[in-house]
Amino acid sequence: MNFAVLGSDEPRGVSLPPLPLLAGLLAAIALSIAAVWLIGGSGIAALAYAGGLLVLAIGGLLVGRVRAEATREAVALPDWTVTAAAMDNSRRAMAITDRANRLTCANETYRQWFGEPDPPSEIAFSDTANIAIAEAARAAWREGRGVADDLSQSEGERRFRLEVTRAGRGENFLVWRFAEILVEQGYDGIDERISGSLGAILSRAGVEVALVAGDGIIMSHSPGLAERAEGQDDSSLAGKEFVKLLRTDDRDRIYFAREGQQGSPQTLVHIPLDAGDSPDEGVETRPSVMLLIDSSVGFGGGWEASGKASVPQLEALLSALPLGLALTDRDGRFLFANKAFLRAVEREQVGLPQFPSDLVVREDKGPFADTVRRFARGATASGDIAVRLANDREEPVSIGLAGVRGLGDAAVLLSLSDSTEEKRLRRQVAQATKMQAVGQLAGGVAHDFNNVLTAIIGYCDLMLLRHTPGDSDYDDIQQIRANSNRAASLTRQLLAFSRQQTLRPVVLQLPDVVSEVSQLLKRLMGDKVEFSIRHDRELGPVRADPQQLEQVIINLAVNARDAMHGHGARAGSDWKGRLTLATRRVSARDVRKLGIDIMPADDYTVLIVQDTGGGIPEQVINKIFEPFFTTKEQGKGTGLGLSTVYGIVKQSNGFIFADNVTGSDGRVAGARFTVYLPVHKGEVPAPARKDPVEDERASEWSGGASLLLVEDEDMVRAVAERALTRAGYSVTTASDGEEGLAIIANGKGEFDLVVSDVVMPVKDGPAMARDIRKVKPNLPILFMSGYAEEHLRSEIDIDNMHFIPKPFSVQQINAKVAEVLGEQVREGA
Repeated sequence: MNFAVLGSDEPRGVSLPPLPLLAGLLAAIALSIAAVWLIGGSGIAALAYAGGLLVLAIGGLLVGRVRAEATREAVALPDWTVTAAAMDNSRRAMAITDRANRLTCANETYRQWFGEPDPPSEIAFSDTANIAIAEAARAAWREGRGVADDLSQSEGERRFRLEVTRAGRGENFLVWRFAEILVEQGYDGIDERISGSLGAILSRAGVEVALVAGDGIIMSHSPGLAERAEGQDDSSLAGKEFVKLLRTDDRDRIYFAREGQQGSPQTLVHIPLDAGDSPDEGVETRPSVMLLIDSSVGFGGGWEASGKASVPQLEALLSALPLGLALTDRDGRFLFANKAFLRAVEREQVGLPQFPSDLVVREDKGPFADTVRRFARGATASGDIAVRLANDREEPVSIGLAGVRGLGDAAVLLSLSDSTEEKRLRRQVAQATKMQAVGQLAGGVAHDFNNVLTAIIGYCDLMLLRHTPGDSDYDDIQQIRANSNRAASLTRQLLAFSRQQTLRPVVLQLPDVVSEVSQLLKRLMGDKVEFSIRHDRELGPVRADPQQLEQVIINLAVNARDAMHGHGARAGSDWKGRLTLATRRVSARDVRKLGIDIMPADDYTVLIVQDTGGGIPEQVINKIFEPFFTTKEQGKGTGLGLSTVYGIVKQSNGFIFADNVTGSDGRVAGARFTVYLPVHKGEVPAPARKDPVEDERASEWSGGASLLLVEDEDMVRAVAERALTRAGYSVTTASDGEEGLAIIANGKGEFDLVVSDVVMPVKDGPAMARDIRKVKPNLPILFMSGYAEEHLRSEIDIDNMHFIPKPFSVQQINAKVAEVLGEQVREGA
């Protein structure tokens, strides 16, 4: 028991005065006697006076002694060891504190649930729970009792109910009682299987099964159990106590209570289903599967009472159950494991190791081995332990343990749920969620950065109009502009990753795109890399932006080239690499066979880029599509190549996967990127041809129109105003949508075109445009934005709307305004 005692065990009460004080007191008494003798002149009077003082002194000592004994009796502390023993309860955590909030006593369950023996007010509960605990304590001091329901700890999902009562002779202590609130769970249809066909099969084989709740109540059972227990095969035992169906004799053999010793003995196997937080936690807190194996009925030849003879039949039974189950002997060696257990530990091909501890990481080997031996050699009990498997270090699993007896060499039953599929789906969802979140962040950063680049590029263009080649500042301005354009390309890559760039998709054949870039790729690969292309027949057309698909192929090829060069540098100077581009036709039936849950079953045209480099390390394969992640040396690469590929493929409604290719010797022989693009099911339109005359007419528009410029960024508004004014336009500016709408509604001018940003405070561009159309239904709108045009058009359903992406130069915005105004003139004509 874990307890603490305040104060000492032997209170001293009243002690004698110190020696100097006693000597001084005797001297004072002697002087007072001498004074009485001299003053009275009589020795008899002095003697009588001395006797009186002696009587008073003895009386004072006796009174002090009595008071000391009373004080000793009053302050004597209770024997806390007896209190702690009385508080022993595996289902409740109990503690006692005094008025100073000091922990004076706590039972073992309190230590197991909450760790170090701290007062209840200092346990790491949630903020809401801490408030409820403090209110319960105040109510207990005030009224004698306080309660708090549904208390949750700051870490973990366990919940508790608290009762606090005031106690003690002087009511100077609080007794705290914590009870865990258990949540009922489902168990993957086990109850339906037990009560269904599986239970019927087991009943015919002489094995009865029951699913029993933590409080001993039957939740489900096999059909034959009702007949054995109550004599009626159509009755239900749900809601009844399992232990009341059985009885034992003086040799601890188990029988059905209805049959008594006239029936056949039963072997009881207890399998806990739901793991608790500690292997020492009581079995009553979790549901279990109870197996009753008849000793007189055999599996195809007779079940013998011998424990060793029964093990093969037990193994056959465990193999039929969906839970992962294994048996070990008293020394902790594996005897048997069913397929579900091997699948859960991912050892279906290699089989079991010698000891269960060989399945876990090095840090968990010792505790796991000790726990298995304790259950094998101690009293029959059950529990669980949280460990990390050697093949999955990130997510701990809970392995249930139950000591078994009378089954030959078998001593411990291990149980483990097969969560392979669940973990795979969880990882896929987590990866997709992370990529979506990073994409949103990257898109927001790129959008804001585009505003800054628009101002920088615009001012550079305006300065270049005042400088000619040969000026001292001309080259510097050109350098600023060149680096701004380089930064703009980075923002385009971020927008590509976040699927917010402007795409111009057309229906095309993938081999045509590959052939367009094949000559460029041969030059990029160099002499050390052999380049080959393979195409399937009857490939379906896809709908994508051909320029962006070329970017995808180039990025993947260059990434493969760099990987092969790095691998070849380590292999030696005579290395040779090989890059293969292949296209494949994949049907919906093939997709179903692949079992990729995140990809719909449909027809796809597939692009495969495969190299002979060193492959992708397993620890980074889930990170390679993240922006700014790179395995190259510092200063080489931005880490945006593969993230750009990912964004373009996803924006084209496709899917991309990366894996390693193994050679005939089982070693990694390179990396492979597979791009799935859905086959276009509609008609293939004829390629659109631009009319050069129309473009020329649009560019011939000259200034003189009246424009309303709405932009919340001061620097972008200023550079756009200067650029349009220099082009001969009359420009009126507004800093947000409300101001722009007010200018139109109040009739402060007649405008030929509204040039507006999309995202603005107070009222954004689309909302302002809709309100303007109520006043001026034919007024054209030109939106400026760093987001994709397709994304905006899908959210802004406005006629006569035009778009120019940020960042733009002075020449680009002038040309776009002229193009829009030219269209209005032609439509009016």
